Amino acid sequence: MNTFMAPSATPPNTEPVKFDEILARLRVLVERLEGGNLPLEEGLGCFEEGMRLCGRGAQLLDQAEKRVEVLLATGDGLRTAPLAPPADREDNE
Repeated sequence: MNTFMAPSATPPNTEPVKFDEILARLRVLVERLEGGNLPLEEGLGCFEEGMRLCGRGAQLLDQAEKRVEVLLATGDGLRTAPLAPPADREDNE
């Protein structure tokens, strides 16, 4: 499979791993695409990278959602408990 990667695109092994970095990279890609001055192949490369980053960002948000904890007040201070999954979810992990 021959995948075109724009010259300024981030190589796969150095793609952002933090959510804030993903958002920052997505902003750059959107600005480049909205500029409208990219050759077709470079624009497609930016779009492909953006879609990969969106998928990774969604994964990170899902992981964060699973880590959210509800603080419960107790007589001896605070304790934490995992956030109960929404009632409409059937996948209890």
